[in-house]
Amino acid sequence: HDDGQRVATMKEADIILVGVSRTSKTPTSIYLANKGYKVANIPLVANTRLPEELFAFKKPIIIGLIKDPRSLMQVRQTRLKMMGENNQTSYGDLNNIKFEISQARLIFTKYAWPSIDVSRRSVEETSATVIKLYNSKGANF
Repeated sequence: HDDGQRVATMKEADIILVGVSRTSKTPTSIYLANKGYKVANIPLVANTRLPEELFAFKKPIIIGLIKDPRSLMQVRQTRLKMMGENNQTSYGDLNNIKFEISQARLIFTKYAWPSIDVSRRSVEETSATVIKLYNSKGANF
């Protein structure tokens, strides 16, 4: 269930991570899966709706991942260079990234999804926070 694949069966997940590109959704999902959790992740893409099925799920806890815009810009620009993309794109543009992050925060607030700022966290630290939120789900969600 990486990157929004097979949405129909995501209802069986324990945890669904949602976030903009390069917020460590996939590495965190893999780490958590190796710990025994069923994890899916869905990218937030500008001007693209989230799958409707997501809002009907009862079991999985949905957690948003965000990152500092400047840090995210550096990661994205490095990725673009590694891919040989030398043209300036909105993907690595700071203003566009700020907009994406603000939209993500609005979505997380609208649906009362907890979120984690992964800016200065390792995958292990993010995963520990995800597990803590998952374990508290019964009491707080």
